[in-house]
Amino acid sequence: MNPQPRIVIMGAGGIGGIVAATLTEVGSAVTAVSTNPAIRAAVDKSGYRVLDDGEERVVRGWVAPAPEGSYDLCILATQPPNVEEAALAALRHLAPDAQVVVLQNGLCEERVAQIVGAERVIGGIVAWGASMPEPGRYERTAHGGFSLGRLSGEIDDDLRRVGELLEAIGPVTLTRNLRGARWSKLALNCAVSALGTIAGERLGPLVRVRRYRRLALEIMTEAVAVARAEGIELEKVAGTLDLEWVALSDADRAASASVSLTAKHMLLLAVGLRYRRMRSSMLAAIERKRTPAIDFLNGEVVARGARHGIATPVNARIVDAVWAIAKGVLTSSRATLDAVCLPDERPSQPALG
Repeated sequence: MNPQPRIVIMGAGGIGGIVAATLTEVGSAVTAVSTNPAIRAAVDKSGYRVLDDGEERVVRGWVAPAPEGSYDLCILATQPPNVEEAALAALRHLAPDAQVVVLQNGLCEERVAQIVGAERVIGGIVAWGASMPEPGRYERTAHGGFSLGRLSGEIDDDLRRVGELLEAIGPVTLTRNLRGARWSKLALNCAVSALGTIAGERLGPLVRVRRYRRLALEIMTEAVAVARAEGIELEKVAGTLDLEWVALSDADRAASASVSLTAKHMLLLAVGLRYRRMRSSMLAAIERKRTPAIDFLNGEVVARGARHGIATPVNARIVDAVWAIAKGVLTSSRATLDAVCLPDERPSQPALG
């Protein structure tokens, strides 16, 4: 890969906008691409407006409707339902040794590898949060960095070079166990995105409610069970959150209270409060009348669980609820989230219809 790469960023939503703005700011040759004309017009007129820790800065830049020319590095930052389309759009503009970084939540590396070749693919697990309150205006909602790796487990010079570039945005770690890191992040995303999308709120107020924390624990427990069946050795999320430990045991489920269950609730509360300002990108997609990424998150757990004969009823209820919200059958609210909770955790109310 060229040591001074020409970079194309496919997607200029919350994550893509922050990445484009920061890399532009440090002098990289960046072309951001978005199919959204409102984003293109806003950035072209006023630049990237980035809000971070209450301070706003403006980075002059522009956003193209499609890739142009040739690129040494492609960063995929669309929503998961658009990742294959974005990879296809970028493919003919990639230099022979170009690398492709997959920032999407879910398990998208294998999909992208089918399009651009596995040898090009770098998985990029995002451990920070961002939103786009309005076109061209970006808010960093949680701090953190990236974990980068390849499906092969190899750590090579191109992977290190990409890590050095992304250090401008946040600290980078390189992993030989991309699949384990991805599955751990998937389990966490399945819980966090589900709560935020179904309730229609930021994460902070939700994790203060015990029944919502219990729902999150059940979601993650099912995801961990499926990961084990897939032969995945889970990595700690952000180096600290051990999903193997967080998963509920039979004893946890049988107890109304225990030292172990209390500790898991408290850990989840701490994680939730760290990301308290985070707003679900899946909820934002629904609000913009776009396809939600639910089939790439909880739906992935349900589908793979079915292949292994593992029941995933909680994740299945999440999938049904999110699609019902996307289709206008249900509205995002705490009442809708309450209906998804376990029966003994619900307030008195009707079940989902």
